[in-house]
Amino acid sequence: MEYSLAFMIVLFLIGFVGSFISGMVGIGGSIVKYPMLLYIPPLLGLSAFTAHEVAGISAVQVLFATIGGVWAYRKGGYLNKDLIIYMGISILIGSFIGGFGSRFMSDDGVNLVYGLLATIAAIMMFVPKKQIDDIPFDQVTFNKWLAASLAFVTGIGAGIVGAAGAFILVPIMLLVLKIPTRMTIASSLAITFISSIGSTAGKLLTGQVLFVPAIIMIVASLIASPLGANTGKRINTKILQGILAVLILGTAVKIWLDFF
Repeated sequence: MEYSLAFMIVLFLIGFVGSFISGMVGIGGSIVKYPMLLYIPPLLGLSAFTAHEVAGISAVQVLFATIGGVWAYRKGGYLNKDLIIYMGISILIGSFIGGFGSRFMSDDGVNLVYGLLATIAAIMMFVPKKQIDDIPFDQVTFNKWLAASLAFVTGIGAGIVGAAGAFILVPIMLLVLKIPTRMTIASSLAITFISSIGSTAGKLLTGQVLFVPAIIMIVASLIASPLGANTGKRINTKILQGILAVLILGTAVKIWLDFF
């Protein structure tokens, strides 16, 4: 694969935009960057990535994008440690299984899993949430084993597509576990970081990572993710939920259109 200056600039911009959004709405950014990496380079006449290559680049990039976001949210009581431990351990195991097992799947199979995950997330994001943001952070409770089980299943699917699963975790935490929006955004970034360790390990062990594009995306992530997180703190939670819902829905529609 040729790495021209134009190609590297496009990769950096994709990484920057995706990471800014990831920090702002509490996702690892793959929901945005997966389709951007898949469709934008060939649209501009540049080299095209396969679905496996996109998944590998995304997995490594998310690992670094979430570090910046978690650092920005480390103060203010936004991080729920119990939630991070129970969901983090489960999703780490699931994402490694998915990341390692994806080597046996076709490109269409990887895209199909991505489309299914995005569709489920989009449906969940448009279901009304009842007064979850009125709960004080120190009074938040949740079903630990339900959280762990859902995180494990999410991890398998997310590991396959090189995501860390936050675009599924966020609606699960908001809708099923009833976690307040800002706590969901901050805690999901921490859980996503743990998940990305598993999916990255699985992709690296099976040779699915292109290192030059991954490094460019990492640099963009480290710059943009904290900027997005700091911006997200100042935006109304309903607007953040709306942004995420629209992004997920648009991605799901695009993936399904390519199948039919």
